[in-house]
Amino acid sequence: MGDMKLMLNDFRLTTAEILYHMPDHHHLLQTFLWQELDRVPDFPRLNDFLKFWQSELDGKLHTVRVAYVGVIQPTEWRYSSCDLTLH
Repeated sequence: MGDMKLMLNDFRLTTAEILYHMPDHHHLLQTFLWQELDRVPDFPRLNDFLKFWQSELDGKLHTVRVAYVGVIQPTEWRYSSCDLTLH
C-alpha cells in the first residue's frame, strides 16, 4: 500500500527512541531512532521491529519512547494583527 493510502487509513508518522545496552559494555547505553508510518494505538510495525530486535540482535533493550503525529491533518489559519507596506 502506498504512503498516501496508509496516511488516509489512519497511519501516523511514528518515531521511537530506543535505548539499549551495548553488547560488549553492558553498563553503557546507546540510542537508536526508528521512524515509520504505523497504526496508532497498537503500533504493529514497531512491535514487529522490537520482536526482531529481541530475537536477532545482541543489545538488550532498556527503554522505548514513542511519539507520533498525523501527517495529514486540517490546516490552521491565523490572521496577522499588523500591516506591512513595501516601497
